[in-house]
Amino acid sequence: MKEARAAVSHIEANFPISDLADIAWQQAEPIRVTTYWSGETAPLGRHFDARLLWSDTHIYARFDAEQREELIVNSAPDLTQKTDGLWERDVCEIFLAPHRARRTRYFEFEVAPTGEWLDLLIEIVGDVRRTDREFTSQMESAAKIGDGNVTMAMKVPFSTLCAKPKLGDVWLGNIFRCIGSGATRGYLSWQPTHTEKPAFHVPGAFSEIEFR
Repeated sequence: MKEARAAVSHIEANFPISDLADIAWQQAEPIRVTTYWSGETAPLGRHFDARLLWSDTHIYARFDAEQREELIVNSAPDLTQKTDGLWERDVCEIFLAPHRARRTRYFEFEVAPTGEWLDLLIEIVGDVRRTDREFTSQMESAAKIGDGNVTMAMKVPFSTLCAKPKLGDVWLGNIFRCIGSGATRGYLSWQPTHTEKPAFHVPGAFSEIEFR
C-alpha cells in the first residue's frame, strides 16, 4: 500500500490562533483519522480531522474531533505554562521530524480541549528515549468545546524548531488523539504504529508531510 502523505497549505499572512474560524483554514486539506494505533477502526464518535497550514514564520494545526462521551480533562487548567502529563487525559498531538535523515529526533506538540498545551523535544537513541522537557517552542494554543464536538488548535514559530521549510519540502511525522479513560480509553493514530500495546513514539511509522 502506498504511504500516505499529508499536505501543509501555505498562507500569505499570519492570524491569531484564537480565531478558530479564520477563513485561512479553508485552504487546508483535511486529514481524516479513523484508526487506533493498532490499525483497528475506531468508533465513529472518536474520529477527527487534522488541518495543517504554514506561513513564512509559523506552522499551524487544527483538530476537529467528534466528542460523544464525557470529557477527560483538568478541572482547573493552567494555560500560562506547559502541562506535563497532558497525554494522560483527552488530547490531540502532532509529532514533527523536520529532517528526514534524523527521524528519531522530533518535536511533540499537544493541545487539550481546555486549551492546555505541551511542547517537547524527543530523541531516540537505540532503545532509549530522551525527552527535553525544558524545550520552549513559544507555541500558542486555542480550543472550543461544542455540542458533540471539540476543536483544538496550535501555532508554532519555525524559529524555535531550527528549521524553516521551503515550498515542496517534506518533513516526517504522525498525528494522534487520546480519548476516554480506563479499559475503553482510545489511542487514535493517523499512521498506525502497530505496537503490541498503545505507543506513539515509533518514528518508523512516521509518514510524509509536504509543504505546498
